[in-house]
Amino acid sequence: MKKTGGLLNGRVSRRSVLKGGAAVAGATAVTGFPMVWAQNLKDVTLMHTGMSYSTLPDIARQATQDLGFKVEMSVVDHPGLLNRLVQDPKSLDIADLEIWQSKVAVPQGALQGIEIAKIKNWGELTPLYTEGKFGGKEASRQGDSPFEYIYREGMDTNGFAGGVTEWANFCPGVYNADTLGIRPDLVGREISSWADLISADFKGKTAIQNIPTNGIMDAMMACESAGLLTYGDKGNPTQDELTATIAKLIELKKDGHFRALWSTFDESVNLMASGEVVIQSMWSPAVTAVKAQGVKCVYQPLKEGYRGWGNGLGMLAHLEGLKRDAAYEYLNWYNSGWVGGFIAKQGYYSSNPATAMAALSENERGFFYEGKAATADITSPTGEKTNSAGEVRDGGSYEERFSKVAVWNNLPDEAEFLYAKWNEFNAA
Repeated sequence: MKKTGGLLNGRVSRRSVLKGGAAVAGATAVTGFPMVWAQNLKDVTLMHTGMSYSTLPDIARQATQDLGFKVEMSVVDHPGLLNRLVQDPKSLDIADLEIWQSKVAVPQGALQGIEIAKIKNWGELTPLYTEGKFGGKEASRQGDSPFEYIYREGMDTNGFAGGVTEWANFCPGVYNADTLGIRPDLVGREISSWADLISADFKGKTAIQNIPTNGIMDAMMACESAGLLTYGDKGNPTQDELTATIAKLIELKKDGHFRALWSTFDESVNLMASGEVVIQSMWSPAVTAVKAQGVKCVYQPLKEGYRGWGNGLGMLAHLEGLKRDAAYEYLNWYNSGWVGGFIAKQGYYSSNPATAMAALSENERGFFYEGKAATADITSPTGEKTNSAGEVRDGGSYEERFSKVAVWNNLPDEAEFLYAKWNEFNAA
């Protein structure tokens, strides 16, 4: 994580990289391609690389079937994607980035600008990304909100524009509002606050994610909610704030508070399904996977709000000609409906909610997006039952959930310091 072209070592400010820009982007549809394009299309293979929760073989299979060229998936962890982008960028074509990872990829020149005029459904995509708004109001700017990093000035400029331009660093992908997972049958009381993650009531029965940029967010939400610490901006903590937070985590760990620090999706599922932990950091698909085993698990709404995150699909700088044309086709397909319907069933949202909802049944649409009680059983993307008729989705409707995002996942200015302190937490 240290070698990031000076981004971390130089501590480039999240705000200092934002520059002015005001051109309004077009949203015209892509026109037809020459016959030679169609004839050669079958020879194209695009490598989509990202984390396990969104880089799914089902998506690759459907894209290959629908588009006529081959899409393959390559799964890496968070450091693995950054390493590939910096050290071996030609080994992938489409980077499934978390927004904060663009702060490494873009200054490195790993991505080329995406011409917004070629994204035919851009005007339909969520204003969380394209305008920094939700429900007509400005979305939280604590952390790395998508709007602050989505635009650039031109195809080959490696930076971030301060407003709307005709070029994007990435095309909006999947996103969600994260909270804590709980075992309602085992916690023994009401859970309403992030502070419950560090409550003595759950000593030895809780876990936190061992991903520094994410785990520190959960820790800060918990510490602030418990009245232990206060932060000027949880999205960009100072060295003193990080030091105090890690000190509290080390104290808790030495006292036996944490049953585990999990690093993978499967670890979090197993901890919760087995009952080894009853409250923990969790991802929405992991909650779904626990439910699919017939075990009660809730993604609990909390009074302080959610930790938001978003992904974007970046086009690698080496793409050109036919392969670049195919990449644009893939980006247009990605938000056209099928992916949105599929990932809704694991609790995620599509950047084109309208096409995602159209790809769901009336029952699924009501449950996942509209806050309505299910009229029949709800199933996971692979068909296992996750909810019974009469149940309402944890947190309610799409509007309810995203109107309560308090902070976004981020790569803070003091990221290098964070990683060093997090290593101390691991070693304690």
